Amino acid sequence: MKHVWTIFKRELGSYFSHPIAYAVIVVFLILSMIFAFSMGSFMTVQDASLTYSFFTYLPFVLMVLVPAVGMRLLSEEQRTGTIELLGTMPIPMWSVIFGKFLAAATVWVVALLLTFPIWITVNWLGDPDNLTIICGYIGAILLAGCYLSVTLLVSAFTRDQVICLIISSAVCVLLTLGTFDFFVRFYVDTFGANVANAITALGPWEHFMSLARGAFRLQDAVWFGSITLGCLLGTSTILTAKRA
Repeated sequence: MKHVWTIFKRELGSYFSHPIAYAVIVVFLILSMIFAFSMGSFMTVQDASLTYSFFTYLPFVLMVLVPAVGMRLLSEEQRTGTIELLGTMPIPMWSVIFGKFLAAATVWVVALLLTFPIWITVNWLGDPDNLTIICGYIGAILLAGCYLSVTLLVSAFTRDQVICLIISSAVCVLLTLGTFDFFVRFYVDTFGANVANAITALGPWEHFMSLARGAFRLQDAVWFGSITLGCLLGTSTILTAKRA
């Protein structure tokens, strides 16, 4: 854990010593407010739980902005050659990956916590179920972690941050939108029901919305944990192979 903590502090300091973290957080907060109070019709629908006025729109924001934070995690290291330097040090590659992942995840935890004015507003105007809102925030953190792990896996393949951003954003978009009815019907018509079920099982939408509605199911936690851990293990495998 000592190595993880060292990498974590280094990466977190790097994020907040450059404008990228601040820019992404500001854009995220602006989009969150727009979706909640304008497109989400917060005042009109009087959604005290924030499920349909705020959390429903979060995946559409996160699937594009999360890769913007994670694109530099390994791509920059490979471009500058510091990944080779890390490879010569007596540091387990898993510690490097996990430390970087935690640093990027912390940026998103901070960004999500900064949406607290929405929570304060809904408590001031009404009497919401705060446990449901907390569950929604937990789902948002898990979803951001899932997208980050996908971005980390993609960044292990390329030295170019822009390519990493494009590919990881595309993967996150496909995973998220791939469970919508239009795509499900396309999968069924093209590949058959069994293949369609296998494809849609990879999508985070239903698992996230279950949490956003206040239902913390074991299967949702297992899904998020499995996807995140699988991507991190895949990243470790790729970097270990390059190290060898």
